[in-house]
Parts: sequence; C-alpha cells; structure tokens
Amino acid sequence: MAHIKTGNYGGSYLVNQITADEAFFPEDLTEEHKMIQKTAQQFSTKEVEPRHKEIEAQHFDVVADLMKQAGDLGLLAHSIPEEFGGLGLDKISKGIVGEQVGRTGSYGVAHSNHTCIATLPITYYGTTEQKQKYLPKLASGEYIGAYCLTEPDAGSDAMSGKTTAVLNNEKTHYLLNGTKIYITNATFSDTFIVYAKVDGEHYTAFIVEKNFPGLKLGPEEKKMGIKGSSTRSVILEDCEVPVENLLGEIGRGHIIAFTVLNLGRFNLGSACVGAAKYALKETVNHIKERKQFGQALADFGASKEKAAKMAARIYASESMQYRTSALLEEALNGLDQEADKRVVAAGLSEYALECAACKVYGSETLDYLVDEGLQLHGGAGFINEYRVEQMYRDSRINRIFEGTNEVNRLLLTGQFLKKALKGELSYEEAVTKAFQRLEKNNYGADKQLELVKDFRAIYLVLVELARKKFGKQLDAQQEILMKLSDLAIHLFASESVLLRTKKEIDAQGEAPLKAMLMETSLEEAFNQVLIIVRQLDQELFETKEAIREQVYTKLMSHSFAGSINRNRDIALNVYEKGMYSS
Repeated sequence: MAHIKTGNYGGSYLVNQITADEAFFPEDLTEEHKMIQKTAQQFSTKEVEPRHKEIEAQHFDVVADLMKQAGDLGLLAHSIPEEFGGLGLDKISKGIVGEQVGRTGSYGVAHSNHTCIATLPITYYGTTEQKQKYLPKLASGEYIGAYCLTEPDAGSDAMSGKTTAVLNNEKTHYLLNGTKIYITNATFSDTFIVYAKVDGEHYTAFIVEKNFPGLKLGPEEKKMGIKGSSTRSVILEDCEVPVENLLGEIGRGHIIAFTVLNLGRFNLGSACVGAAKYALKETVNHIKERKQFGQALADFGASKEKAAKMAARIYASESMQYRTSALLEEALNGLDQEADKRVVAAGLSEYALECAACKVYGSETLDYLVDEGLQLHGGAGFINEYRVEQMYRDSRINRIFEGTNEVNRLLLTGQFLKKALKGELSYEEAVTKAFQRLEKNNYGADKQLELVKDFRAIYLVLVELARKKFGKQLDAQQEILMKLSDLAIHLFASESVLLRTKKEIDAQGEAPLKAMLMETSLEEAFNQVLIIVRQLDQELFETKEAIREQVYTKLMSHSFAGSINRNRDIALNVYEKGMYSS
C-alpha cells in the first residue's frame, strides 16, 4: 500500500477531484494479492463448482464441508489477525476473495456472510478473551458464523427489534427472548451474533452458541433463489447466554450492527462483480454457439452492443470496488488492535458513503448482467438446465441484503450532508466552486475529466438547491434524496473508471481496450445523469431559470462519437477472450 497516498476522507470524492496515482485499482495488485486471488479462484472452480447440483439441492452438509476446506486454505482467515489464528491480510485481499467466491452463487453467500458480518463484530469489538475463544475456530472453519439482526417487525428499522435480554438472579447469564428471521447459515452455524435489548431498552450485541439452552431453529425458508444457502429463523426462549458473551458495551449494539454492515456492503459489491463476470462468460459462450438466420447470435449488432455495455458496466463496478478496498485498508489498518471502540466505530464508518455506492451499483450491475444474459439466451435462459436461469433468481436478493438499495440511497446523501455540516468535508467551498463552474464554458483538453467535474458540480448544485428549499425537512423528501444519491453513485463510478484508465495510460503509454470501456461507461452514466436531472427539474429549479439553463448547457456540451463501432470493438474483444477482460 506504500504507493497509494493517504489523506482521503469518506465522501471526499463529492467535493474534491483526486489524481490517478491517489487511487488503487486491479492493475496495482501485489504478488501476494495475486496468490490469494489464484487460491480463491481455484477453490471456486475446482472444489465448489463440481458440487453445484448438490448445493442447489440443499445438501447443506456439502456447504459446511466446503467451508471447512476453505478454512484449510486460509480463505476464511483473511480478515482475522494472525495472533488469533488468521492471516491478517488487507481489505484488498478481502475483496479479492469475495469476488472469486461470488461466482459460485449460494456457496458464496454462505462464505461471505461468515467471513464478514458474522466474524468481524468479534474481530473489531470483542474482548481479548472472546477473540481467543472464537476467532481461531472461525478462521479455520471449525466454527461457522451467522448474523441475527432482522425480526418479524424490524427489517430496515433494526432498532425497533423486540428481542430482549434480562440478567438472571445469579447474574451469570442473560436470558434472551425473541425471534430473528431470514438468518443466513442458520442450519450449520455454531455462533450467532444476536442483537437484543437489555431490560427491553438498551440495544446490545451478544455472541450466542448453537448449543446454548433455549436456542432453536425454525424450518428452512422456501426461497426464490440462493437455494443452496440455508435461511431459517433463530428462536430464543429464555436462551442462556453467559455474561462474558456480551459483545461490546450495553446500549451500543446498534453501533456494532451498523458499522460492520458497511463492510458487508463492500463485500457484497465484490461478490456481485465476481458473479457478473461469470454471467457474461456464460452468455458469451452461448451466443457464440447459438445460430439464428444462418449466423451466430454473437455476430448481430444488437448482441454486440449488449455484450459491450455489459463489459463496460463490470469495468465500472470493478473499478469502484478496488478503489474502495484501498480506502478501507487505510481507515481500518490496525483497528482490530484498538482498545477504544469509539475509534473503531469511526474507522468502520469513515467510508460508509463509498460502501453504499459499491453495494447499490454492484448489485444493480449484477441484475443488469443476468437480465441481459438471460435475454441473449432466449428461451433457453428460462430453463433451469442453463446456469443463467439460476443466476437470474439468485441475483435478486442482493438489492435487499445488507440494507435495501433504497435505504443505502437515503443513507448516502443524508450522510454526506451530515459530514458536511460537521465540517468534515469542505462543502461550502465546493458548492461555491460548483456554481462558478456552471457559469463558465471554457474547458480543458481532457473531455472525460471535464465530464466528471461537471457531474460533481451538478450534484453539488442540486444538493444545495434541495437543502435551501427544504431545510431540516429534506430528510422527508425521500424521492429527491434517492435521485441525488443516484447522481453521487454515477459520479463515483465515472471518476473511478476515469482514474483507472488514465493511470494505465500513464503507466503503459496506451490502453486501447480500457479507453473504450471508459468511454462506453461514461456515455451510459451521462445518459442516466441527464434523466435524473430532468426528473429533479421541476422540484429544484422552479424559478431558478438561469441555473437550469446552465446545467443543461453543461450537459449538452458533451457528446460521444463512434458509439456503435466502439461497442462492436469491445464486443469482439470479449468474444475473443470468451469472458470479461480489461
């Protein structure tokens, strides 16, 4: 990580433009990164893939056995400190493993859930004794973990949960009562991170073992997809939890729940990138073989355009993920040793905006890939003999996992404004410059950079107009906040592909494929930004005719030449490789 400059802060991309050498991308992977990438890739293809049918038939013992194999290879241990039986690797390695197992579908869900939200609460918030007891077993796969947050009446509003924890008369155990639903890995988990209200009031986290008296499981849920992932209720009836298994502080369980979910969102984005790459590979293989009207489906212009846009979307999502992985490493390096849990919580929250962007963009990228992939399969895509049918069903959960995409959109711009009002970001200065930029028509020679700067200026101007119009009532304007967050997400994606491409050109002198992928990605982002601005037009511009004209003038000054030929060239590269390649 020595070659990446520090000094970035969460959400800073919304107010400042950085240079390419301040960001990390797949081309910057070290030899150690490549080794764990190869290990995870081989495990997914040689160990998990051959057992796909058993996994989808809900032979959960197969999933548990594979998890133990992953533990033997160190693939469960990347985020656990060496002193507690882990490998102590960086967050880039975490993303790499998440991406590689993401292609496996249900197994990947079990694996990622275990290594992230089921293990990291203990890693970052546990006592030394708790870490010594549980982390070595979680790292090796001897223990599998689960995360219990959702309740029948508490989903996105997790704090409204009704599970209670009351200290017994002997003061040796807490008695937990309540029901947690939709719990991933429930069937074969040994530990459960459970959230309950002490004395019905103080939201608190606990480490609960499967054999503690009073814990039982409900029936397996019958799901649309991820059928090879166990999902059951966890029912607590006077469940006896030793007092030493209280995790963190009484009344601060929500801090653990929400800060760890930031990493869960990042991890989910990585898994979606891996699955999207697999979806494109399956699709390309099919359309190269399938013939209609005397030629392969792949040879039609419409197919080429779809393949190119699919590849460009992966390029953007992948760029966001690796960029964010390095930011997380900067924020979290050494925090698993930090005694002050408020410092830990601050570190885990620093890049909440970027993690939310990764989760939303990554999950919607995968949905886009499997939808287009199924379409290119035609009727075959609707038959479960073809893998894309299962991927189509499996992908849908990702927009709900780790906080719905709606919640993450509300979080993004809401958190940005909170950071701005606290003085953590140079908001006022950035807004002033944004309005000034709208007034000027002179541009530098780098048209792609100018487009990204315009995206940022338009976002800031619209946020400020919304803030002035609605004031403290802006939180209630969810429709507007979500559209503003879409602008912020497109900005992060666009800047990421720009920086990645420029960095490669600076290093190699040229990068023709990356340049084409960047151009297509920017063109797609531009089209979406234009739609969002039009949707917000009447709500935010109203009598601001001069600002409205400036915004549209800025947008319409950009154009994208040669789209058809460019996308055909991207598609031919995808066809030649048989998969996504940058």
